[in-house]
Amino acid sequence: MTALHDPRFRAFASDNYAGIHPEILAAIGQANGGHQIAYGEDAYTARLQEVVREHFGERAEAFPVFNGTGANVTGLQSMLPRWGAVVAAATAHINTDENGAPERIGGIKILTVESPDGKLTPELVDRQAWGWGDEHRAQPLVVSITQSTELGTVYSPEEIRALADHAHERGMRLHMDGSRLSNAAAALDVPLRAITTDAGVDVLSFGGTKNGLLLGELIVVLDPAASEGLTYLRKVNMQLASKMRFLSAQFIALLSEDLWRTSAAHANTMAARLRAALEAAIADGSAPGLSFTQATDANAVFASVPAEAAARLHESFRFYDWDAEKGEVRWMCSWDTTEEDVDTFVEGIRAELAASA
Repeated sequence: MTALHDPRFRAFASDNYAGIHPEILAAIGQANGGHQIAYGEDAYTARLQEVVREHFGERAEAFPVFNGTGANVTGLQSMLPRWGAVVAAATAHINTDENGAPERIGGIKILTVESPDGKLTPELVDRQAWGWGDEHRAQPLVVSITQSTELGTVYSPEEIRALADHAHERGMRLHMDGSRLSNAAAALDVPLRAITTDAGVDVLSFGGTKNGLLLGELIVVLDPAASEGLTYLRKVNMQLASKMRFLSAQFIALLSEDLWRTSAAHANTMAARLRAALEAAIADGSAPGLSFTQATDANAVFASVPAEAAARLHESFRFYDWDAEKGEVRWMCSWDTTEEDVDTFVEGIRAELAASA
């Protein structure tokens, strides 16, 4: 087949835009050929369980699924009774970007809390963690956090532990949407378990697609007492892959040689390069009207840009307008973003800001 796209095209909209990492693509090929038992009874899914336990602890069990929404909804369902609710930041992906799937498919009430940086604290959780025993109120039984957050910020291990302890003291569980967990761990320079298992997280959605996989995420149960029925819920939610070996082989490649860390660290480094170059431009006056709206903890840069400059910049580069009223935009870097990509983008930003001024 002839390629239908220009491989030179680069974007800063989402790390989902990037292709498959060559080592992941090779792993898919190595898993091909011959027959393997379907629906997870294959050698690759068995090996994946061993690899996941190496990273997350001996009690960890992994359930491969197709996508992040499926991982979040199915994982949360397994943690809740029918009357249960989830406390989450208002910016959480489960609240803003899953088209009501937690409510429509999972039957889950989301109790939201405003947070300026996308992070929850025990005090913020308490704004919704109340009303137990009140039959008129959905029962808050799970706290869900995102690592790194939808605003590009990162929870420290201590912050996660404080949330886990706070939730557990109230009879609640802690869920983590880890679609960019690799970026967070790389930014903190810690093992994956340091901000999951060791910090008290009960159930995790571990992302692969944003870090070089073709498709696939994992539901990782870290505390078996916090989850039940995933064997059935995964099928009910249409997340059970028949040829699961190809999902599992990708995660084996991602986790076995710390490819997860090198790929995520590279994306983080490119975001830091982008921010540093723009900070220098602000300092020397060549980026009038530009300011930053969030810390750049991982691979996302959030900034405020004059509307006219952003509109013209869109003509050459793809990125997201995060909050149009505030002129806030999001620029994401990926495992395959190059220094040249960043430098070209910076020059484009400077040119359009200068033209607007």
